[in-house]
Amino acid sequence: MTDTSQPTKAPRSQWWDVWDQFKTHKGALLGAVVFLLIVVGVALGPLFWDIDPTYIDIRARNQGPGGAHPFGTDQLGRDIMARMMAGGQVSIAVGLTAMLLALLLGSLVGVLAGFFKSLDGILMRITDLFLALPLLPLLLVMVLLFRDPLSQAFGPETGIFILMVTSIGITSWMPTARIVRGDVLALKEREFVLAARSIGTSNKNMILRHILPNVMSPIMVSATLGIANAIITESALSFLGLGFPPDFPTWGRLLFDGVDYIQQYPERVVWPGVAISMTVLSINYLGDGLRDALDPRIRGR
Repeated sequence: MTDTSQPTKAPRSQWWDVWDQFKTHKGALLGAVVFLLIVVGVALGPLFWDIDPTYIDIRARNQGPGGAHPFGTDQLGRDIMARMMAGGQVSIAVGLTAMLLALLLGSLVGVLAGFFKSLDGILMRITDLFLALPLLPLLLVMVLLFRDPLSQAFGPETGIFILMVTSIGITSWMPTARIVRGDVLALKEREFVLAARSIGTSNKNMILRHILPNVMSPIMVSATLGIANAIITESALSFLGLGFPPDFPTWGRLLFDGVDYIQQYPERVVWPGVAISMTVLSINYLGDGLRDALDPRIRGR
């Protein structure tokens, strides 16, 4: 007797469904490409354009865009293209690290508040308290209080980096916490969670195996939007002169330095402004596409 059964086909991964939905969002694809080009440009650009961004050449100061300096030079003769790439590395690094910190805090608070009823009241009141605080004055106070101690302990660049990341991270976790809490409250009443509880699954395994995987969609969307928010906040602080030292370029610092020369050399404000705008816009489109791709109700259409 011959076996006529056909070999079973491996089930299709849900990540292929996510990709199929994501690639239908043209704006998200364009945003992903633009953001990837910006990241690759600021990360690998210095390997090909090896001019020191801090090198001062007084004889070449205040030059317009040209062959030797495609983006021109500043009032001290420093190459603006090299400073743009170095500033992009700092701004994107601050955005990514601050986003991770905010995501960790927001997800932790949201899961604990949604899963444990006894913690819900106090954690949400703390979240409301942070939401009620004025963000920019709070950041200014934190910078003024901790800037000198951290600079003395870790050095000017590392100390300010730690201060920027911590300040932005601990003041931007609240929206993530509220979104995650709402999803966890809904998930607690789903059949698979009730079934897992009925067989004696511990709270730790319940959260790690059943709750967290199902709230990854809002967490990842919050991550993309958090990067944009962190970049804008760091740029605003640097623009106000409260960010990194003057010889340590960021996009916000380049904007701050170019304001005094905006009438004579407007391109000094245009370059960092366009870089910030394109980065934030591409991340927002990327987050919009991820939200649609990770939502199973939209994927099933």
